[in-house]
Amino acid sequence: MIKGIIHFSHHLLNEAIIEGDTVIDATCGNGHDTLFLSQAVGSSGHVYGFDIQEQAVINTKQRLSEYQLTNATIINDSHSNFIHHIPVDRLTRLGGAIFNLGYLPGSDKSMITKSETTILALEGILSHLKKNGLIVLVVYHGHEGGDQEKENLLRYVQLFDQKLYHVLYYGFINQKNNPPFIIAIQKRT
Repeated sequence: MIKGIIHFSHHLLNEAIIEGDTVIDATCGNGHDTLFLSQAVGSSGHVYGFDIQEQAVINTKQRLSEYQLTNATIINDSHSNFIHHIPVDRLTRLGGAIFNLGYLPGSDKSMITKSETTILALEGILSHLKKNGLIVLVVYHGHEGGDQEKENLLRYVQLFDQKLYHVLYYGFINQKNNPPFIIAIQKRT
């Protein structure tokens, strides 16, 4: 059956990352993806979660605590600054990353992700991503500023050299109200 957006994003990452990998939750929000990643990489792996909103950091830490998971570091900073927070030895095992773009559900809808910082983060993550590593962007764009971010990201990823990266677009075209979609980037070399 056709998988929903979140289920498919997790399916893709589950195929790409292995136990012991380092992974990034670039927008940890309420901690659902951080929890998934933490379980996927196991006790020998590590998750670095980022969010600019303190409430998201609190929510994510609480969710991990409920499951007694200790293999994650949650950081109150922009994903574009990830390089300042991850030790070099962990960067060599970077197997994947996920972004949920838009705003924190249940919070201030004027505080949104922006393509400028997302693209900076993508460039840095791609430079450290291991072969066959995967970045998944779940793009929510039905809010003010969302269409601009969507257009900028689509223009950016369409320029990727097909010899170096596979870039996938996955979304539902018959749903109303600006349904989210996935951009997945797999490093080939």
